[in-house]
Amino acid sequence: MSQVSQTGLQSSNWLYAFWKFSRPHTIYGTSLSVLGIYLVSIALTNSEFPFPNSYSLLSVIGAWIACLSGNVYIVGLNQLQDVEIDKINKPHLPVASGEFTQRTGEIIVITTGILALSLSWLLGPFLFAMVGISLAIGTAYSLPPIRLKRFPFWAAICIFSVRGAIVNLGLFLHFSWVLQAQQIILPAVWVLTWFILVFTIAIAIFKDIPDMEGDRKYNITTFTIKLGKETVFNLSRWLLTACYAGMILVGILDFTQVNSIFLIAVHSIILAFMWWQTQQTDLQDKNSITSAYRFIWKLFYLEYLVFPISCLLG
Repeated sequence: MSQVSQTGLQSSNWLYAFWKFSRPHTIYGTSLSVLGIYLVSIALTNSEFPFPNSYSLLSVIGAWIACLSGNVYIVGLNQLQDVEIDKINKPHLPVASGEFTQRTGEIIVITTGILALSLSWLLGPFLFAMVGISLAIGTAYSLPPIRLKRFPFWAAICIFSVRGAIVNLGLFLHFSWVLQAQQIILPAVWVLTWFILVFTIAIAIFKDIPDMEGDRKYNITTFTIKLGKETVFNLSRWLLTACYAGMILVGILDFTQVNSIFLIAVHSIILAFMWWQTQQTDLQDKNSITSAYRFIWKLFYLEYLVFPISCLLG
């Protein structure tokens, strides 16, 4: 094999390892949240679709890069602190598997953290505040001596406060500022925020079900360890049910700037499909649990498409 081919292969392997390090399911969620909140902002401020001014496209791309960088910082820092646990729970991750050295991981985390803060600072005060608060919470979640992930309640608070409230509200304020609209949180944004907030609680408690073995070995207390797999699994499903039932109720009451018929119909279908799909989960099979977890993330992604469309149609 030629030196050029070897170099290309090494680069490809490194990029794939970096992709795993960035935790793709969170990258998808972050990307769709930026796009979704931007579309909601366009709809609710009656701005021209898709880019009402020359700065709006730049703001979307910039916010996306800043948020992705912050995302990599948070998940990367967690991996650097959880190497031994990940060797049991997630041995495919690059630091746990040895694809990345600890030093490489540290360089990536520091670089992405600086990039997230620098770029958000350049783009606007609301974005900078959102990114800064998110990174601070992400640091407290993983890094000793605080390491809030040791405590199930505070771990859940960290996850759903960032994904559920800070990201949605911060991005909406940022895009409203970019679109030169009033920086007021409108009712439809509160509806989406509460949906994502409760949805993220379900994700936060569900994510520990497949990680039970490693968490128990390294004394990481989770709701799964305290309450059992079945209880946490069912609690997650009922939280998701509350999310979709809430959206259906919003559509019935018709009190926000959304297309009620679309909102009711789509969320009713998703709710039924969610129950059908999760009924297939075997709690004794780690692969089945992991598949269910990925399915929940897909529903999370979907909401950042469904709700903006309902706003654009409203």
